[in-house]
Amino acid sequence: MIEARHLRVLRAVASTGSFSAAGRELGCTQPAVSQQMKALEASVGTPLLVRSGREMRLTQAGEALVRHAAGILAGLTAAEEEVAAIAGLRAGRVRLVSFPSGSSTLVPTALAALRAAHPGTRVSLEEAEPPKSVELLREGDCDVALAFRYEGAAAAEEWDDLVVRPLLTDRLVALVPGGHRLAHAETVAIGDLSGEPWIAGCPRCRGQLVEVCEGAGFAPRIDFATDDYPAVVGLVGAGLGVAVLPQLAVESVRPRGARTVALEPAVRREIVALTLPDLAQVPAVTATLDELARAASRQSSAPYGPEACV
Repeated sequence: MIEARHLRVLRAVASTGSFSAAGRELGCTQPAVSQQMKALEASVGTPLLVRSGREMRLTQAGEALVRHAAGILAGLTAAEEEVAAIAGLRAGRVRLVSFPSGSSTLVPTALAALRAAHPGTRVSLEEAEPPKSVELLREGDCDVALAFRYEGAAAAEEWDDLVVRPLLTDRLVALVPGGHRLAHAETVAIGDLSGEPWIAGCPRCRGQLVEVCEGAGFAPRIDFATDDYPAVVGLVGAGLGVAVLPQLAVESVRPRGARTVALEPAVRREIVALTLPDLAQVPAVTATLDELARAASRQSSAPYGPEACV
């Protein structure tokens, strides 16, 4: 196997004409140069240098290797500099996948802070709900996945092979029209809405809604279903039904004509940032996880509770 250090010594011998001169240029002894040349010739299986008087002359094989050495060493130097830049966060790329309400609340704050601290680090963003986002991470199509799971869900094992950075606990809230009989209640039980028409959200949230309602003894009558949170809020605001949404989703839109009411007993989802164990050692990925955690800390300190929607 040809080693870069041997190529550097060969180039020095070729340019200076002797082992002793090459040693002075490289800051090592003449015997060390001779030893490395013998090792290189053993690696390639042919002589690279012949003595001509007091000078060393390249063989045809030696000339070929020196000719290629320039490009090899230049490429290696460029690679070392690029890796050093990535390690020092002067450069780097992170592919982030997030669910929509995370994209509009946690992600902007985190990425703004990351850019300010490390302007050479580039982050791309794609949206996907779990479990699709987790699949993208495992398949190598992203570096960090912002994901969630509901408390009590039988999914505790699905992240066992990943590095999990807990971010915050997000409560579900009831969303009712401004003129609804429960619009000014401090809390509402899910069973109090059993006779209402429902607007359901994304498929995973829809499944959670049905599960919670069935636990309260009724099946929700879902009149509308949409993956778009602003559409859910708009339909509620127009008086077309009620909904249960994560607090983070409500905060990501500007509701009109509706009110949020705390749901009791509380239903929560755990929001996390996920990455692969090897990627967790990459400085740019670590910095992204840290900024997401800081953004979540600021988000979770915001007060939750009933809120009038204009």
